[in-house]
Amino acid sequence: MQEKLEAFRRLLIIMDELREQCPWDRKQTMQSLRNLTIEEVYELADAILDENLEEIKEELGDILLHMVFYAKIAEEQKAFDIADALNAVCEKLINRHPHIYGDVTVENEEDVKKNWEQLKLKEGKKSVLSGVPNSLPAMVKAYRMQEKTKQVGFEWENAEQVWDKVEEEIAEFKEVMHSGTKEQREDEFGDILFSLINYARFNGIDPETALEKVNRKFKKRFEYIEAHADKSLEEMSLEEMDALWDEAKRV
Repeated sequence: MQEKLEAFRRLLIIMDELREQCPWDRKQTMQSLRNLTIEEVYELADAILDENLEEIKEELGDILLHMVFYAKIAEEQKAFDIADALNAVCEKLINRHPHIYGDVTVENEEDVKKNWEQLKLKEGKKSVLSGVPNSLPAMVKAYRMQEKTKQVGFEWENAEQVWDKVEEEIAEFKEVMHSGTKEQREDEFGDILFSLINYARFNGIDPETALEKVNRKFKKRFEYIEAHADKSLEEMSLEEMDALWDEAKRV
């Protein structure tokens, strides 16, 4: 524990020094760091998908640096410091785990999640969805909203019901595909995606991760076509590209 505390203390000292002495670090604001932080989080997500522990370690360090950076800026503005942020999250964790720090009994993970959402409402949250950031990517946002509403009972009883909803939305999309307006087609297509995400969630599949794995697979196979084509892709027929695609699948 002492070694971990010393490492965190070292980061705090370096942050203080950089903020005082480095022109770039002095110039940064919370707004200027925002996009950089988002980029770091995506780099961590890539490392996790790659199961590269060395990169995960590096990206975690980068994100910790950003958290310390935001706290340092806030401290300069006399709003809060890193200790305030850490104590606040500690208090939140204690309050939201009464089965550990109180006398509440839970049977399983689902009970923990339900208690968490109920406690958030008692703390003053106006909606179970209030904790879902507006800027989340649409697929992740849909998944998180479905997860949260499940905790208050807004959930299908079985997977068959969820799939029936998928098929219902596909049928509605087909109805407007040729005769409906662009807005109607867009709305119905969105309903299909939302219901498919719900079906994936209901069956324990993370749709964002599943799609990213497919993206990577598609990229790898298409790059194989590019690397092994004996002429430009514009000059190739679809059948020729398909043959290389099938070859890539076997590699």
